[in-house]
Amino acid sequence: MDRLFKLKERGTTVTTELLAGVTTFLTMVYIVIVNPGVLSEAGMDFHGVFIATVLASIVATLIMGLFSNYPIALAPGMGLNAYFAFSVVGGEGVSWQTALGAVFVAGVIFILLSLTSFRYMLLDAIPSSLKHAITAGIGLFITFIGLQNAKIVVASPATLITMGDLSQPMTLLTVVGLIISLILMAYRVKGFLFIGMIITAIIAVITGQMHLPESWTALPTGLNATAFQLDIGGVFENGLYAVIFTFLLITLFDTTGTMLGVAEQAGLLKDNKFPRSRGALLADAIGTTTGALFGTSPTSAYIESSSGVAIGGRTGLTAITVSVLLALTLFFSPTVSVLAGIPAITAPALIIVGFLMMNVLRKIEWNDIEEAFPAFLIVVLMPLTYSIATGIGVGFIVYPILKLIRGKGKEVHPIFYVFAVLFFIQIGFFGH
Repeated sequence: MDRLFKLKERGTTVTTELLAGVTTFLTMVYIVIVNPGVLSEAGMDFHGVFIATVLASIVATLIMGLFSNYPIALAPGMGLNAYFAFSVVGGEGVSWQTALGAVFVAGVIFILLSLTSFRYMLLDAIPSSLKHAITAGIGLFITFIGLQNAKIVVASPATLITMGDLSQPMTLLTVVGLIISLILMAYRVKGFLFIGMIITAIIAVITGQMHLPESWTALPTGLNATAFQLDIGGVFENGLYAVIFTFLLITLFDTTGTMLGVAEQAGLLKDNKFPRSRGALLADAIGTTTGALFGTSPTSAYIESSSGVAIGGRTGLTAITVSVLLALTLFFSPTVSVLAGIPAITAPALIIVGFLMMNVLRKIEWNDIEEAFPAFLIVVLMPLTYSIATGIGVGFIVYPILKLIRGKGKEVHPIFYVFAVLFFIQIGFFGH
């Protein structure tokens, strides 16, 4: 065990690693409830997506633990699932099978990039301000979705959207659930999102808004409804190149940023560099590709892994522990299905995760208009156009234009000009 995970070298023990794995699992297990609920909005089978979510998470996290020896867990990313369901399927009007095809193509490209140094060039080409803006914009987007699902905000003929009726039982329960989760968060309770869900579910049962399942557990079934249903041909027939690029772009730098942050917290960076980065990125790339085959949106490294690191997790044994616990959730499909069917249980998680993602806005130089205005456009256009790709595209077009106007065109990476032209063609001539 010590030879495989280098426990002594990293100053940890088996007991500490197991405890760290349990902690990370509790902080991220909400995704097995939220993700199937989000993707079922795109017409996908809930039980199929549930199993696909767990399997993709297990595959990616096992690879991370065994081949990179990092205490980092991976699962389908929040924001990426919303983009899949509400922008690609809902906005583009393509089938979920075609959307899975786009995820698969993006995953294959991600695998190829992970095997070359081009991944660093791609990351370096994108300004930090726009990377932060994309994260924040996605956060605002999924918060908006959470507010809509709970009917805290509703459609209005006069103003497009307005405040909903907070006296409605489900909306009121959402507000209560949100307050409970925020209190737990304020007191730094580990797994506050998941615990908040459970407390809200208990209140829902007491108030008659949720009925307990006939059976809490069951053998995993339903994967055949989503597995190997992807339509790769439809991706190219519909010209979903911007969609592929968006999946790839978000997954690549979101995962890289999260991994660097967690590795730095664990003291695993060497000379400010990320050892074994190829294997770590491959874990996510293979997880994304596998997830597309099984039937779920792209995977991403979870910042919740930092909770396990705070407990003392330093090796891949933490990730292995998370994988084992995720495998156990496969037998709780009836319970997960009931929980995900109550908006008041899942909406607070969407709202709070969105809030946490907005934190990166403080890293943007708001006094520099060349950096700030494109970032601003990305953040506001994602929710207002209901499209993550459109927000990214407009920001990527405006950024080099402002730089050129100010005589700073050489500061823009040549590859970024290619991105800008491609997005201009996509948005200007092929819709979005």
